[in-house]
Amino acid sequence: MKKQVSVAFMVCGLLFATCLIVANIVEQKLIAIGPVQATAGLLIFPVSYIVNDLIAEVWGYRKVRLIIWYGFLMNFLAVGIFQLSILVPGSENFHHQDAFSLVLGNTLRITIASFIAFLFGSFLNAYVMSRMKILQHGRGFSLRAIVSTIVGEGVDSLIFFFIAFFGILSVRDLFILILTQTAMKTAYEILALPVTNILVKWVKKKEQTDVYDNDISYNPLKIKDV
Repeated sequence: MKKQVSVAFMVCGLLFATCLIVANIVEQKLIAIGPVQATAGLLIFPVSYIVNDLIAEVWGYRKVRLIIWYGFLMNFLAVGIFQLSILVPGSENFHHQDAFSLVLGNTLRITIASFIAFLFGSFLNAYVMSRMKILQHGRGFSLRAIVSTIVGEGVDSLIFFFIAFFGILSVRDLFILILTQTAMKTAYEILALPVTNILVKWVKKKEQTDVYDNDISYNPLKIKDV
């Protein structure tokens, strides 16, 4: 019998990949939230962690591992297409090459920082969700969603800002950025929790699925183990 993928799981995977691609495009814009500066990626990137939580909670670590890697590959493909489209000569009727390159052409350092930070942050988020679910016997989803976000987003921000801006910003400014970004992304998760809780319960009921990751390998490279 062929393995089938549910519509809900497919939608989660598509949303996850879309959030990553969009976040990489908009993160170059600095926005002001009161007195605090942040990147526009803050508007969409935390959604990927909410989806990560949902998949880990409903379908388990093995399924979220698959989605993380496919999201990574789709993001890699998008960045490759962006770079290729910048390099291909524009027609005589295209007069916005500089603006086009500015928006879609992240530096290699920023791109590498983003990819590495995403993998570490996403896998840690999924791992914490999975282990806490077992330790809590399935209770307390809100707590593990918040704790996993603090760990995942914290490591993501730590890796990203140090790779991307070490030597450009002072260490003090880097730590302020890391703490600020982690705090705002966690606040985002907390504000979204009522909706996330309803969504998780609805998906569990619809899918008739509530996976506990007993006796599994947490090796991020075991992609075929689904």
